[in-house]
Amino acid sequence: MTEKKYKATPFPDGFLWGGSTAANQIEGAWNEGGRGPATSDFVRLFTKKMREEEPKEYDSRLPHNASTKEMVADMKEHPENWNLPKRRGIDFYHTYKDDLALMGEMGFKVFRMSISWSRIFPNGDDAQPNEEGLAFYDAVFDECHKNGMEPLVTLCHFDTPMHLAEEYDGFASRHTVDAFERYAATCFERYKGKVKYWLTFNEINNVITNPFTCSGVIFEQGETGNPYYGKWAYKYQVAHNQLVASAKAVIKCHEIDPDAKIGNMLCRLENYAESSKPEDQLQVLFEDHFNWFFSDVQAQGEYPYYMARFFRENGVEIEMENEDLDVLKRGVIDFVTISYYMTYIMRYKGEPVPKPSGSLVSQIKNPNLPMSDWGWTIDPIGFRITLNHIYDRYHLPIFISENGYGAVDELDENGYCADDYRIEYLKAHVEQLGEAIKDGVDVFGYGWWGPIDLVSSGTSEMTKRYGFISVDLDDEGKGTGRRGKKKSFFYYKKLIESNGADLSTDNIVEE
Repeated sequence: MTEKKYKATPFPDGFLWGGSTAANQIEGAWNEGGRGPATSDFVRLFTKKMREEEPKEYDSRLPHNASTKEMVADMKEHPENWNLPKRRGIDFYHTYKDDLALMGEMGFKVFRMSISWSRIFPNGDDAQPNEEGLAFYDAVFDECHKNGMEPLVTLCHFDTPMHLAEEYDGFASRHTVDAFERYAATCFERYKGKVKYWLTFNEINNVITNPFTCSGVIFEQGETGNPYYGKWAYKYQVAHNQLVASAKAVIKCHEIDPDAKIGNMLCRLENYAESSKPEDQLQVLFEDHFNWFFSDVQAQGEYPYYMARFFRENGVEIEMENEDLDVLKRGVIDFVTISYYMTYIMRYKGEPVPKPSGSLVSQIKNPNLPMSDWGWTIDPIGFRITLNHIYDRYHLPIFISENGYGAVDELDENGYCADDYRIEYLKAHVEQLGEAIKDGVDVFGYGWWGPIDLVSSGTSEMTKRYGFISVDLDDEGKGTGRRGKKKSFFYYKKLIESNGADLSTDNIVEE
């Protein structure tokens, strides 16, 4: 057999190539195996078409501005009137062996996944964990290792137990902090030796834009009697509680399993100024501060200087327990992970200390970049830029926990998809990842978001597909669920086999 030779690769030996998922988007079986309900089970399908068709009201019963609390109540009373895809997922709960075998066939070295908190503690704060849930993840981790993959596990990925949301307003309460610490300790003890890499919260900065999804905050402000005032005060109090919970989990991980490593997860928002005007440059600085705030606390163990003025001018007074600052200092992370999909254009807003934009999709489009079907800019060079920014700031190892391309896929009569657009996106971003490593950035792994088609996080649709592996299910949950290999499946397999050296799109062998 002729030995394969490739150009020198910037990727180190043992680089962790793989893919990333979340329990609430793939598992399904929302009421099986002793699992309790989670916030993700009350997130409905809401596509762009639906938004255009429903400009005034969600449906005949609820007004357009219905609160989360009102919507959840109606979902409980009239579940038949709602399409709740995250309850279905893609049935990974029953198909995990076959799905992981396909990922192993691609050569994955790592599989980022999450544990469903309410599968371990159905209410989030039960006296005893659910053994059936613990055993399920034992089996999943065993299957990962069987297929040559290290599991990288997120403890809470947008699925706070519903009991904690309804009774305690999620992480607005210190009760939830305590419950999370106990849940994390249970996982570290149970899976010691099986899981080397942990993450605390997925995209923790999303508490500002989506507190229900990220932090289990279900009540409208003022309904709970909490002593927080002003929307920023309330959200940053929740953020503080969640940051303390994260730090406590880090401390527990280091105590229980000193060989394990534990990191954070930041939705990285890389910003460009709209012009060379100093005001626009200043806006980029402000926006970066609001994004970096979360990882600054997690990586540096203290509140950054730049938030003091914002807190003062917006009436934010964080209520802390006596040990909180010490906990944050002791609970610093071992490595940084990010999601990176696009870059943003910022324009000065005319305020000395502006409020963060709160928009995951920039309202100002970059004329120099192409866009996806969902209007997300495609910016591989921005990937290199943000990796350099992160490493320059923290000097900690980096794992890319999410990078991917959502698109409307078309399958032929045999169920095959020639997704060259996904291959081009992957190729361009891995090229720039390699350049960042040549720059000196310490990156030890890359997880493509959605290696298998899954339910979208934001809109709960299946139409927006990321996978190298297709899943025959539509937005209504109709279909056979059959898995198939897209063209990108074979490209990524080739790329991994060469450790990132062979990025050519020629000679893709499809088996």
